[in-house]
Amino acid sequence: MIYRVNIVLFDKFETLDVFGPVEVFGCLPDFFNLNFISLEGGIISSTQNVRVESNTYTNDNEVENILFVPGGLGTREKVKDKNLVDLIKSMAKESKYIMSVCTGAALLAKTEILNGKKATTNKKAFKWVMEQGKNVLWVKESRWVVDGNIFTSSGVSAGIDMTLGFIEHLIGKEKAVKISNNIEYCWNDDSKFDPFAKLNGLI
Repeated sequence: MIYRVNIVLFDKFETLDVFGPVEVFGCLPDFFNLNFISLEGGIISSTQNVRVESNTYTNDNEVENILFVPGGLGTREKVKDKNLVDLIKSMAKESKYIMSVCTGAALLAKTEILNGKKATTNKKAFKWVMEQGKNVLWVKESRWVVDGNIFTSSGVSAGIDMTLGFIEHLIGKEKAVKISNNIEYCWNDDSKFDPFAKLNGLI
């Protein structure tokens, strides 16, 4: 089974939100095909001015889709962008799995697909993200949260932990550990271990 990971990009996305998980997915080219998506295609720049070539979205019935939504400073404006929110909502309906990192959860919340679901996000921006989805069951203390087919993570580097957790869910822990060792990353495999919740006064 090949999964196509549709990574939604927008101006001022957070670089590590995307490329930490991309490093993990990229270790398994026989399982994952990476596809960078934006509303109009073309070059999209991150907060750190990393420029990425993107495509417009088209559904492919030959593969299983994974929707991946990063966060970043750009989410503050993009939650008001109906076209982007509608695109994400449409992609979510055609995806087997849905993932977000950091304030990407705010964009997911705007689509209402998180309503009644447990989710988490960046702890420094937690209160702002909560305002974007008041019917979401926000989890204040968690590195990442899984609710059905939806995976959401805390801020920035937490996306790497979540993606390794997703690999464990999909393929097995042995494969996730092997990847973390290969990229010399100390994987926090306990999704509930979250010192940043306390650091930011959430608990």
